[in-house]
Amino acid sequence: MSGSESEDGGDPSLAHGKETPVETAIWRLRSRACWADAAALLAPRAHEPAAALERASLLIERCLYTEQGWADAEEALRAAEAVATGDEERGAAACERGYLAYASTLLRVRDRADEARMALGRAAALISPSAAGRPLLDYRRGLVAQNLGDSPQAARAAYRRAHAGATAQDDRLLLSSTWRHLAGLALREGELAEARNGFAESLRIREELGYLVGTAPALTALADTETEPEAGRLRAEARRLFRLLGGVPTWLAGQLTPRTAM
Repeated sequence: MSGSESEDGGDPSLAHGKETPVETAIWRLRSRACWADAAALLAPRAHEPAAALERASLLIERCLYTEQGWADAEEALRAAEAVATGDEERGAAACERGYLAYASTLLRVRDRADEARMALGRAAALISPSAAGRPLLDYRRGLVAQNLGDSPQAARAAYRRAHAGATAQDDRLLLSSTWRHLAGLALREGELAEARNGFAESLRIREELGYLVGTAPALTALADTETEPEAGRLRAEARRLFRLLGGVPTWLAGQLTPRTAM
């Protein structure tokens, strides 16, 4: 399992809807934890709202996975907010602000929970229910409900809306995340078979897309629903990818430490 090819041997970047060499390069860099390099490819177009927003999104994702680069992400986000025009673009920028505040709070850099809720609420007022950005917004509101608000019922409802929207839009990367988080809630409630299925779907999609940076967490989550020796095999593969990417995501380190026999 290399994570670098789709099942049919095709280019996973194209499978994720990339149409130009630059888009493909950005996706490949992102999937291999090279967010700064990916963002640099967008710098010449930073005056364009879509490019500015994508650049900010990449740097915010780097914060979540590495716990570093907060100032760069904030600067890029402010630039995106400055060039946004129209409700949809301003709503998308607010969604990114909410996500940055969420990441800061989750990783205990600085408590910005109120800012996260306010920004995502503003995004919800600006992004119409049928807009392309709505499923992502629903997903992130689910994250806040689950991890900052300890409200699994609200989180499940938001994840289900996001899952339905991602399915309708064929957003496979988002689907991999909604599968994983719905599975996590199922596992919390003791629904082992449902959790295993959801984690397996999440892993399958991420492997098909070649999303290496998100594959180790998916492997680890699935391992929690399996028995030995399969659980050990999954964790060993997750450790291999974790080392390959230089210890990213940082918050996975504790889960991948080999267990010492008692």
